[in-house]
Amino acid sequence: METSVGARPFAHRSEAEFAQILDFYGIRWEYEATTFPLAHHADGRVASRFAPDFYLPDIDLWVELTTIRQALMRQKRRKLRRFTALYPELRIKLLGASDIKALMWKYQRSAHGVVGPSGSATPPRTRRERAGVAAA
Repeated sequence: METSVGARPFAHRSEAEFAQILDFYGIRWEYEATTFPLAHHADGRVASRFAPDFYLPDIDLWVELTTIRQALMRQKRRKLRRFTALYPELRIKLLGASDIKALMWKYQRSAHGVVGPSGSATPPRTRRERAGVAAA
């Protein structure tokens, strides 16, 4: 399963496929360019953060791809609502499993292994992995 484009590794194959489509059309992109704090502990430490998958600088748009099961979309949408409330000047687009399947079909690429039958093609990351903390 290809999860890289050139020397750039991606967390999921859908991200690698999206990057290849952007490259094909000459659209500049940055992968996980910025991490935005969403909530803080009382002592000021970041409690929750969000790193959108792609930033398209030429159109000033953040893109988040998700292939998670539909039942887990509530949490992702809640995070996006918090993001837009805290950063109203930033534009973001969420592409879900059905959007990714449509892109794969449109660009005649196989969705096999990109989006599973129930949405997710990869196991969920642990809380430590989501926070960017290396496992011990």
